Amino acid sequence: MFLDKTRNAYMWTRVLNTPFWAIYTLLPFIIYKDLHASAWQVACLISLKPIVSVFSLYWSSLVKRRSDRLISNVVWAGILSHLPFFFAPFITNAWYFVLASGVYMLFYRGVNPAWMEILKINVPEGARKSFFAYVSAFYHIGGAVFSIGIGWLLSEYYEAWRWLFPLFALLSLLAIAFQLLIPIKESVERKEYDKAVDSFSFKDQFKKPWKEAWDLLKERPDFTRFQIGFMLGGGGLMLWQPALPAFFFDTLQLSYKELAVAMTFCKGIGYTFAVPFWTRLMNKMDIFVFSGIVTLIAALFPVGLMLAQWHIFFLFGAYLLYGMMQAGSELSWNLSGPIFAKHEDSSTYSGVNVVSIGLRGCIAPPFGSLLCTFAGATPVLILGGGLCLLATWHMHMNKKREERSYLLSKLQTD
Repeated sequence: MFLDKTRNAYMWTRVLNTPFWAIYTLLPFIIYKDLHASAWQVACLISLKPIVSVFSLYWSSLVKRRSDRLISNVVWAGILSHLPFFFAPFITNAWYFVLASGVYMLFYRGVNPAWMEILKINVPEGARKSFFAYVSAFYHIGGAVFSIGIGWLLSEYYEAWRWLFPLFALLSLLAIAFQLLIPIKESVERKEYDKAVDSFSFKDQFKKPWKEAWDLLKERPDFTRFQIGFMLGGGGLMLWQPALPAFFFDTLQLSYKELAVAMTFCKGIGYTFAVPFWTRLMNKMDIFVFSGIVTLIAALFPVGLMLAQWHIFFLFGAYLLYGMMQAGSELSWNLSGPIFAKHEDSSTYSGVNVVSIGLRGCIAPPFGSLLCTFAGATPVLILGGGLCLLATWHMHMNKKREERSYLLSKLQTD
């Protein structure tokens, strides 16, 4: 009962959100082309998506040692994240969609620790990786299929996105019916909830998630080294994002159809075909080596973008490669919490993953936008690829150092 209902709820949550995610990924390009957003507004939208991950730490901290809050955390995150897009038909200001994008990403990131803890509690460890991988693959192949229709609608019907956003948001919220059926195993050990400790205080609530994250990083140097590597690789990926809308529309002169085929269809196909490979690989090697291979592939992506100036098939190939990289990246990012946590509560580990996105989002996209303004897109792409290569070197240097010193100290303490 626990396994089946959990798998059904997680699967339908991803499946029903597929159309919304397919059009959401096009939002920077939509506001640039149809709402005539400035380069600064596009940069703010791209930067805000990772920056709000810092604040999502507060949402995810609500489930720390509180398994009774896991389901409500998931349900309300879905409602609040999609709510702003129901007003898309009536809003003409690009800044509104910058804000709506930030709200969506706030809860999209913030709910991840709750989901990972639910999977950790209800899905056996042996089945967890393959289940997560194949649901994610279905999610991306579904997005690839929907992207073709969405690209055609956006090209053929003026501002079709205005009614597609609320329609797809409503479809995504149907998953609540499955989420409410998820049971949580009562036999799983949890620390007793101490009302005296968790009594409400604005000061304590503000400091609590940061203190927990900092204490974890001090206690787990292996996890800290992993975060450094992922910070470098993720920083490289974020660095070139502000340059893409202008590069695609002004330099490559892409239509919505071509953009959708590249960004969603080709990326989705690459993701789907790479999932079995990454799943087998994750079961055979430590997470540092695994993540190093991911960042190495990411370093090749800007090469394809630059070659696309000669032929568009290089763009399709670059996003096919990007999809393959993203499949491994999502496995590493989402499952690193349970992997490092072992039998502990994984929500704090996953919460650190979330907030690290926000911290690099405060730096990489604004710097990329500034560099693009003065030097053009090519130096930004090269620098981003260089950071991914540096991440690969860092992960390689720390291979086989995962968790051993921590486990030894735990054994000595116990």
